[in-house]
Amino acid sequence: MNTVYIGIGTNIDRHKHIEAGLRELEQLGGNLTASTIYECDAVGFESQSFFNLVAKLDTLLSLDELATNLREIEIRWGRPCNAEKNQPRTLDLDILMFGDLVSEKPTLPRDDIYKFAFVIQPLFEMSPDLVIPGTTQTVKQVWQTKQSLLTQELTKVEPWFDINN
Repeated sequence: MNTVYIGIGTNIDRHKHIEAGLRELEQLGGNLTASTIYECDAVGFESQSFFNLVAKLDTLLSLDELATNLREIEIRWGRPCNAEKNQPRTLDLDILMFGDLVSEKPTLPRDDIYKFAFVIQPLFEMSPDLVIPGTTQTVKQVWQTKQSLLTQELTKVEPWFDINN
């Protein structure tokens, strides 16, 4: 059993796709928990703002199986197969950490942890004492170090459904 952290984002029909993404993740393992949902501006392109959060899940799936399932979920919920970076998204599901695995392809832990407030803030909220695989740093230490560098505004979104149930 691996504990995985998955970044979830959407800026198209945001309420529908956040809820759908979490419901789909429930089918891939157990003990699903979700962070606060945050609204923030699109990064790298002009578009409607995003809703972002992080989900934590225990799964028996292998990394390849999980990645395949996440891609199928994204496509099922309207993401084009040929979607490029810096485009609006119906649903974006990114593996941030997969147990203690350190990998180059895919890059794990995902470097978004160090780049984006909408990733490190929810991780800090969920698991501040978690040591990031391949490092000696906890999520809290990364959050403290990066907090002043990450200027992106995050606004908490009041949940419209019971996220952790």
